[in-house]
Amino acid sequence: MWLTLRPVLRPKGSKGFVVLPRRWKVERSIGWIMNARRNCRDYERLPQNSEAHLNWAFITLMTRRLAQKGPRTDRWERKP
Repeated sequence: MWLTLRPVLRPKGSKGFVVLPRRWKVERSIGWIMNARRNCRDYERLPQNSEAHLNWAFITLMTRRLAQKGPRTDRWERKP
């Protein structure tokens, strides 16, 4: 698998806290896979093994979501 990584840079001339686009998606995904016990620690010696465990964590996450009954009610939406 070939991936192209593009870093999200801060806007020029900005000071203090700035919300960066797309960064929250990565941080949210990392938070989801850290629920898998084996991903919380760096047990693996080979990167291929770590990648396999990450894939397994995402597969588990997606199958649990697909198997849920009814619509999701835990969305972060503004109430009118």
